[in-house]
Amino acid sequence: MALFSKLPNRIAGSSCICNLARCSRSQNKANLNRAFANNANSTPLLKTPLYDLHLAHGASMHPFAGFSMPITYETQSIVESNKWVRSQAGLFDVSHMVQHIFTGKDVTAFLERITPTDVRELAPYSSVYSMFLNNNGGIVDDIIITKHTDDKYYIVTNAACRAGDLAFLEEQKKLHGLSDISHEILEEWGLIALQGPRAAEALQGLTDFDLTQLKFGNVGLVPVKGSKYWVSRSGYTGEDGFEISIPNEETLGFTERLLGESHSVVKLAGLAVRDALRLEAGLCLYGQDLDETTTPIQASLSWVVGKRRRLEGGFNGYEVIAEELKNGTSRRRVGFLSDGPPAREGSKIYEETSVKLIGVVTSGLPSPTVGRNIAMGYIEKSFMKRGTEVLFDIRSRKRPGTVAKMPFVPTKYYR
Repeated sequence: MALFSKLPNRIAGSSCICNLARCSRSQNKANLNRAFANNANSTPLLKTPLYDLHLAHGASMHPFAGFSMPITYETQSIVESNKWVRSQAGLFDVSHMVQHIFTGKDVTAFLERITPTDVRELAPYSSVYSMFLNNNGGIVDDIIITKHTDDKYYIVTNAACRAGDLAFLEEQKKLHGLSDISHEILEEWGLIALQGPRAAEALQGLTDFDLTQLKFGNVGLVPVKGSKYWVSRSGYTGEDGFEISIPNEETLGFTERLLGESHSVVKLAGLAVRDALRLEAGLCLYGQDLDETTTPIQASLSWVVGKRRRLEGGFNGYEVIAEELKNGTSRRRVGFLSDGPPAREGSKIYEETSVKLIGVVTSGLPSPTVGRNIAMGYIEKSFMKRGTEVLFDIRSRKRPGTVAKMPFVPTKYYR
C-alpha cells in the first residue's frame, strides 16, 4: 500500500460476437475463438491476479492486449450474463487496463495541453472521461482522469494503447517543456469493476464506509476488512457501479469475499458481455469507434471539451476542434437499430436507394436488453437525423436499418 498511502482507473472487448439470440453455446464459443484470435501472437500472455479464479469458475480465456482474459463463463451465456448485470451485479476483471500516477507541479498544465478537459477546475477526488489528443485533434486514447490534488492524478488508459500512449506522453512532455512531472505505472495493482443495480448493496456489505457519499464520478479511500482501497463510482456499462484499485496480492481475497458474501447477488462476467453492455449504453471502444483520425466532435463527444477550454484553447488540436464546434463536421457517430442479420464492425452503410455510400459501422451486435440489433458508426452529416432509413451491406446483401438515439438502454448512474 506504500504508493497509494502517499495520496490523500472502456473498456475491453470485441464487437465480433455472434448472433446471441440464435447461436448455441458451442456456436458462441467457436465464434468467440475466431473473434479474439487476432489478439494472439507468439509472446507469452500476461496473467491478471484473478487468472486462477477465472479458470476455477469455468472461464473461456482468450488473448487480449497481451493478457489472457476471461471472455465468457460456462455457467452463463452472454444473454444470461447481460441480463444478470442489468438486474443484479456483475464483477469484471479489468486488471489489464493501465493505471498511472502523475505527480508534480507541472501535471495540471501538462494534462491541459494533451486533453480538452477542464482539468484545472476538476474537483479533488473526482473523475472525468477524457482523451489524449494529437495535434490534429485526433483521439490517441480515451481515458479516465481522477484528480487527487492539483499535483497528483490517477489516470486509467486502454491496455491495447499502452505502447503508443507511453511514447505519446514522453514526446509531449519534451515538446511542451514541462519538467516537474513524475509518472509511474501501477504494475502491482489490480482493477476490478463491480457493475449493476445491486453493486452498492454487495460492496456495502464489506465496508462501514457509507457508499451513498460517493456519487457518480466521485472517488474515496474505502476501508474493507483491515485494508483501504481506492473506489470510484464509475464503470463502462451504463449501470451504477464501482471500479476498485487493489494491490495484486489482495485482489483475489477481496474478490472471493465479494462473491462469497454477496449471497449470490454478484456473478463473474467476461469481456464479451462487457462489450454488449457498453454498446447498449452508447459507449465507445477505442480502436473500433475511436482512433487517431477521429476528433471528439466527429465522435459526438463534444461534451468532453470544457467550456473554458472552448474559449481559451491551449490544447492539442484546438484550432481543428474549434472550427468543428462552430461549423460542424462532414461525418458524425450515430446509433442504429435493425432486425435480421446484425450489422457489425466494417459493414458499409448506404442511403435508402442503395446507390450512395454514406458511412460505415464501427460496432454492432444483437442486444439482449433491447431485443433488436444495435450498432454505432459514422455517416455523412446530412443523413444523421434520427429516424433516417439506411441500408447495411451484410455479406453482400443490403439490409434495412434506422438511425436511432443513443444510449439504446437508459443509463442508471447514481448522482
